[in-house]
Amino acid sequence: MKINVGVLYGGNSTEHEISIISAVQAMNNMDTEKYEIVPIYLTKDSRMYTSSKLLDMDVYKDLKKIGEVATEVILLKKDNDYVLMKNKFPFSTVKKIDIAFPIMHGYNTEDGSIAGYLEVLGIPYCESDIYASVIGQDKIYQKQVLKENGIPVVDYTYFYESDYLKDEASVIKKVEKLEYPVIVKPARQGSSVGINIAKNKKELESAINEALNYDEKILVEKVVENLCELNCSVLGDNSNYEASPIEQVYGSDEILSYKDKYMSNGSKGGSKGMASTGRKIPADIPSSITKKIEEISINACRALNTNGVVRIDYLMDKKTNKVYLNELNIVPGSLSFYLWNAKDVNYKKLLTKIIDCGIKRYRDKSKKLSSFETNVLATFNGAKGVKK
Repeated sequence: MKINVGVLYGGNSTEHEISIISAVQAMNNMDTEKYEIVPIYLTKDSRMYTSSKLLDMDVYKDLKKIGEVATEVILLKKDNDYVLMKNKFPFSTVKKIDIAFPIMHGYNTEDGSIAGYLEVLGIPYCESDIYASVIGQDKIYQKQVLKENGIPVVDYTYFYESDYLKDEASVIKKVEKLEYPVIVKPARQGSSVGINIAKNKKELESAINEALNYDEKILVEKVVENLCELNCSVLGDNSNYEASPIEQVYGSDEILSYKDKYMSNGSKGGSKGMASTGRKIPADIPSSITKKIEEISINACRALNTNGVVRIDYLMDKKTNKVYLNELNIVPGSLSFYLWNAKDVNYKKLLTKIIDCGIKRYRDKSKKLSSFETNVLATFNGAKGVKK
């Protein structure tokens, strides 16, 4: 019997379209002998649709017309089944799913929001849980956790929009202690959205204002000189993590931008997501650096307790060979399948491994107590028992 895999994607995020690319890639590479693929597309205003026609990338050229080819549904638990039900009368079950596979990027989705939604419904799901997702999405929380675990990160500072509006000069002074050039980032966005390098005060003010369009929490880091950007993917759970080959990535801009990642192939029939980025696999780095990055990657995943597949981005100073962990991506673009291809793990096999990780977590978690049979409300005596 096939396992019904409900693939969730889209959502209210600046990376909505990137999620569509990653999800459609994945759905068209799943093992159809093992899995029944159920697309579950979330619009930007949080409406949910399903249809086999959503496997076709051409459907998304006009997002306003999705309702013409797909059925609007809601996801719920019904008689111990997880079902997609029509949200209009007459209400009826459209599809059942056994496990959810969120392939969502960015704030409001990848940040633990969808994981929390699935936890509340009790639906088994792939990829990382709420805790890892929150830390993975918030670049500042992530750096704090990584530093606590002895993992190297660049010098940084952060502030809130309210701090900047209250005392702009004080925030600028704090940032300038890092010394220019610095890189300014919205703390909880991804895909290089709202990120800029500042080489002086005027550029810093402009970069901060740009970042504030996307988040109220802003991260500022010291720029690594003589930069070489490296990525490594990790697959598994805390009982067994495995590192992929390391890639060296190239961009046409000063930093690897949204354009480099997702729009560089636009004139050739559309983006292939992160798979279209300029890269060299394996990276042209000393074997000692390769080993170091593999060790750091696994330690970082253990610190966050990730599940499934992640991608970890590194910054290396080519003169000193000093390596810094830049960011851990909980749901990486294209699920980093191109890195696993280099290790003879094709996309179909990678997706199967991710689904297996989700099933294993659900089984392990089911063995733990999550509530008590005793109903304390049975003997509750109203406000009389409340201490004053």
